[in-house]
Amino acid sequence: MSDLNYHLHTGADRTNRSTTAIPLSILDLAPIPVSGSAAESLSRSLDLARHAERWGYNRFWLAEHHGMPGIASSATAVVIGHIAAGTSTIRVGSGGIMLPNHSPLVVAEQFGTLESLYPGRIDLGLGRAPGSDPLTAQALRRGPGSDGQDFPERLRELREYFRPSDGPALPPRVRAVPGEGLNIPIWLLGSSGFSAQLAAVLGLPFSFASHFAPDYLIAALELYRSRFEPSPHLERPYAMVAVNVIAANSDEEARRLATSQEQQFLGLIRRQPGQLRPPVDSMDTIWTPQERELVHRQLSFAAIGSPQTVLKKLEQILEETAADELIVATQVYDHQARLHSYKLLAELMR
Repeated sequence: MSDLNYHLHTGADRTNRSTTAIPLSILDLAPIPVSGSAAESLSRSLDLARHAERWGYNRFWLAEHHGMPGIASSATAVVIGHIAAGTSTIRVGSGGIMLPNHSPLVVAEQFGTLESLYPGRIDLGLGRAPGSDPLTAQALRRGPGSDGQDFPERLRELREYFRPSDGPALPPRVRAVPGEGLNIPIWLLGSSGFSAQLAAVLGLPFSFASHFAPDYLIAALELYRSRFEPSPHLERPYAMVAVNVIAANSDEEARRLATSQEQQFLGLIRRQPGQLRPPVDSMDTIWTPQERELVHRQLSFAAIGSPQTVLKKLEQILEETAADELIVATQVYDHQARLHSYKLLAELMR
């Protein structure tokens, strides 16, 4: 296990969790809209990151998903390099890398390279889910692979690769170059108690995927905080919470924009993933009442509306979760409307 100490780059020092003080970050899924392309999506992600840097966002994370026609960030480390190269100060990282899909050595080398190219700006967020369907997961692993239960062992191996070299006099070991001795913050991500408890035991920061799996959020945060053990990396628990935010000039406009995200989640429920669709005036003819209930439950952890509505909801979320940081996902079809949402949010949080 590495004994490196790192700083979380939490943005503002805070004595309370008010919306004007909490660090605010972005979770980008690099959405591919209907009739769009991955090239256009990745270009828009960079444009968003550049705006986010100017607007004062703390970090810009990308998520690993495979076999999804509407998500362009499958080669997550490559996209992180693309974003980091086009920005200068914002932290860039993974939200997250699905460790069961990869050799820990390869992950160490990739992120060691990123940290060498963009020193002091790279985050390594790790998850234990496959981020894909079973067939794709098997193709990624070239075999039956792991069900995630060996995640602690893979994590231990990965962290070992970042440990400084003990010198040439000791027996040789497998080494990550670049990677060895680099100070790269590692986060654990999760939607249940497994990673929450592991992050607590190891004294690592924790981020909960409440933007799509909100049911276990409060219990996971309580588990993480109650079992947290201080480490050389972190003196106290640090929890980041993912929130769906769609801000617009009015509640009505924001709710209409949100129908693109609702259609995307409906496709996942129907096992028909697709590209991000344009917003519609009403979803009533698209989903059944049962499907509507399922989608609304998955997306219940959201702030959607005018700036005043969004602010009120975020204040409620912070009161309920005592989050140290918020990371925001905004799945909006039109790129300019998406930028406008993030700009409104940044202005609210100043």
